[in-house]
Amino acid sequence: MPASIGEFEASLAKTSLPRQQIMLAYAMDVKHIIVVVNKMDTTEPPYSQLRFDEIKTELLSYLNKTGYQPENISFIPVSSWHGDNLIEPSDNMPWFKGWPVNSKENNVICRTLLEVLDNIVLPKRPVDKPLRLSVATVHKTRDTQTMIVGRVETGILKPNMIIRFAPSNLSAQVKSIQMYYETLQGKIIIILSQTYS
Repeated sequence: MPASIGEFEASLAKTSLPRQQIMLAYAMDVKHIIVVVNKMDTTEPPYSQLRFDEIKTELLSYLNKTGYQPENISFIPVSSWHGDNLIEPSDNMPWFKGWPVNSKENNVICRTLLEVLDNIVLPKRPVDKPLRLSVATVHKTRDTQTMIVGRVETGILKPNMIIRFAPSNLSAQVKSIQMYYETLQGKIIIILSQTYS
């Protein structure tokens, strides 16, 4: 989010892209939000704590209405132009003492964006659930094979598996699994050998 006057207000307008991105992230079950308040060097006065607190209060209210819990939101004031609070704590914002992040070691106080990214607990891949594959597109190859491009959301995909597609209720055998034309286990591109009804 931009901290400069007018830009932040425009970024939270009803039809703005940041609002849509927040709603999309929540719909896609993104658990942790990192709010980077950028352009802190352009506030009046530069690196203003009052402006940061104003933006934080407004965004916390909106994120809370969306469904996010306050403990899963991190706020970091930065100036990307000058490198403030990106990799090392900035002397220009001595008032920022850090933000608590729920990490592997319980709560860690992070003062930079890099620290927040390093300390967030990554979600565990749901390999113990049934296979769910979101299909992005389907191609026919020159040798009359079907190539499905998609993402394995849950479960594990292996060669020679018989998979069933909904809602058509068609089944097919997985011939190989590829990612950028390299054969892999449980990844992106599936080449089907034959289709069963």
